[in-house]
Amino acid sequence: MPAICLKNTYTTTLVYFIVSLFAVNNSFAQQSNGTQSVTNHFKFKTVIIDAGHGGKDPGAHGATSKEKDIALNIAKKLRDLINNEMPGIKTVMTRSTDVFIELHKRTEIANSNHGNLFISIHCNSTPQKRATEHGTLVLVYGFHRSEEQREALRENASIFIEKDYKEKYNGYGDDGVVNTIVLNAFQQKYRKQSIHFGDMITHELKKADGRHTYGVKEQGVLVLAQSGMPAVLVETGFINNPADEEYLNSKDGQFEIATSILKSLKKYRDSLEGR
Repeated sequence: MPAICLKNTYTTTLVYFIVSLFAVNNSFAQQSNGTQSVTNHFKFKTVIIDAGHGGKDPGAHGATSKEKDIALNIAKKLRDLINNEMPGIKTVMTRSTDVFIELHKRTEIANSNHGNLFISIHCNSTPQKRATEHGTLVLVYGFHRSEEQREALRENASIFIEKDYKEKYNGYGDDGVVNTIVLNAFQQKYRKQSIHFGDMITHELKKADGRHTYGVKEQGVLVLAQSGMPAVLVETGFINNPADEEYLNSKDGQFEIATSILKSLKKYRDSLEGR
């Protein structure tokens, strides 16, 4: 990717961080003050649905199936449920076929479509050929990695020694202090909202079928790192556990998972809009 394209992507992402951060922060502040029914004008409009892996990247393997296929099937079911039951909500798929999409492209798709929520669908696995672990897990971006992102900002300062940095990077880092402040603020706010939505998903998944859940955990997941919105990664089950694999490949299982996420999304949307 040419350097100028990278810069344009960064600028767009940073600006979107600022706009969406203040909009959603205002919504939550009004809820805390009990005034959302009068003054809350925030509207939840767009959901980004990310089917993990794809194409040359199969993801984890089970005895008879691949993660990329299960993730896509569940993602499509979730998209269709949202389109049918949540009119007015726009759904954007990072992929809708068996193609490979780079991680940074997935967040570019999310940010350029002004998403309000990023949902990435995956399957879990263990190093062993046959897993004894089973059940679901929801991941959010680990705040413990914030120092790594701040370090990246410092490392990027080396562009200023390049003679034509203004043309190549189109003004990147014009105010590194502002960049850092915005990054820290966005991480704190979206972290809380991501955990909040993750808890909702965990509750609905457990209530739907009684499957074991590992709850919500923070990890440095790259696909969540630069999403300018609350973001979760749903590990729908262990693909190398025979019982989980059978469930994940069944139409009923996929529908139950998609429905649980849909119910969580409705509650999350209502909490933002003060319904």
